[in-house]
Amino acid sequence: MGQAHKLDCESAAADCRFIIQSENEDEAVELARNHMKEVHGTDYTDDELRSEHLQVV
Repeated sequence: MGQAHKLDCESAAADCRFIIQSENEDEAVELARNHMKEVHGTDYTDDELRSEHLQVV
C-alpha cells in the first residue's frame, strides 16, 4: 500500500470521532471539506485542511 492521506476530525472538532483516509489526496480533502460543512457547519478551504489537519500515513 502506498501513502494514505488521513484526516482525524477530532483534531478539528474535539467531540467528533470521524476519520477519513484515502490514497487519493484530493478525495480525502473533498470528503473532509464536505464532512466539516455538513456535520459541523464550518467551511474550510482545501489549503486549510491540507496544512492544518491532513496527515500522510
